[in-house]
Amino acid sequence: MNDHDSAGLATIACRSGQYRGAEMEHSEALYLTSSFCFESAAQAAARFAGDEPGNVYSRFTNPTVRGFEQRLAALEGGERAIATASGMSAILSLVMSLLSAGDHVVASRSIFGTSVSLFRNILPRFGITSTLVDMTDADAWRGAMTPATKMIFLETPSNPLTEIADLAMLAGLARESGAWLVVDNCFCTPALQRPLALGADLVIHSATKFLDGQGRCLGGAVVGPAEIIDGKVFPFLRSAGPSMSAFNAWVFLKGLETLPLRMERHSQSALAVARWLEAQPQVRRVYYPGLESHPQHALAARQQRGFGGIVSFELADRRRAWHVVDHLRHFSITANLGDTKSIVTHPATTTHGRLSQAERDEMGVGEGLLRLSIGLEDVEDLVADLGQALSGIG
Repeated sequence: MNDHDSAGLATIACRSGQYRGAEMEHSEALYLTSSFCFESAAQAAARFAGDEPGNVYSRFTNPTVRGFEQRLAALEGGERAIATASGMSAILSLVMSLLSAGDHVVASRSIFGTSVSLFRNILPRFGITSTLVDMTDADAWRGAMTPATKMIFLETPSNPLTEIADLAMLAGLARESGAWLVVDNCFCTPALQRPLALGADLVIHSATKFLDGQGRCLGGAVVGPAEIIDGKVFPFLRSAGPSMSAFNAWVFLKGLETLPLRMERHSQSALAVARWLEAQPQVRRVYYPGLESHPQHALAARQQRGFGGIVSFELADRRRAWHVVDHLRHFSITANLGDTKSIVTHPATTTHGRLSQAERDEMGVGEGLLRLSIGLEDVEDLVADLGQALSGIG
């Protein structure tokens, strides 16, 4: 945290978390070093013991990584952030830091497919159980809570159907139950939504997505109170080592500088694409919270500053969906999102392909569903491209 943290979002994105070395560089320096030297044996001992602040070893202390952490924390309105090697390592680090055998998690069933696998297949081996619920059903959340529930976890908007959860309601439920409310803010980023201000305890990021914005590096982060980040998550990262590299942190630092501008453009273009898709006869349904037809449109308008760059839509079957995927010219076929380049994904056979058919049905991920990550191209070109791809399916 620094003097820029009370400024506007764009100023924070450009100015916070910046260190200038002896050379007085304007762009943030990249500290590509595995270790740091000490002035004396006593200083080395004090640094390792934690009695003196300063750099020790880049697995857990690096100036470039720290700059990214401070900038992201300032953008989210949090006290501290800790950077990790990927979004999934951020989730794992937080769970392993806060939970123990016998604890229970209530999570939205509309989360990233790999997150579902983590909660259902891996964590139970360590005695941590979970219940997945409909994120839009308040009674379902309440009904799933038990005396052992220590964490409520969700993404909002959800992946890939862009469902919206009522964060104020969930924050109240978490307080009543003595559980932590953890929100994955990947789709909105702090440019469009600040879950901590809405009552969340902790925020998760896959920095790989919109925070980078150009699909260059893997990274993740956890943002929240210093008591939790410094006291619980940092000791886990220091010992277990799911660390972010200094190079990746430098890339993310530069990505954050343009985050508010990019998210505004992503949102504008995505809304135009969603409205166009909604008018197409081949399209059964469009999922985008900026549409008045979206079930949680009013809620999204209250708790978000924009509606984001992710649009999903449903066709009749896999054959039609795959035809569109294979005939698009301005959309890359990949499972990433949040890039300057627009992306098309068939979730049922990629991001959610490792889930069972029953699990996909429960989540509403059908064979005809396509997810679009709308990039920064001219929106007229994207609409024309979708039009020519849809026209060939009959």
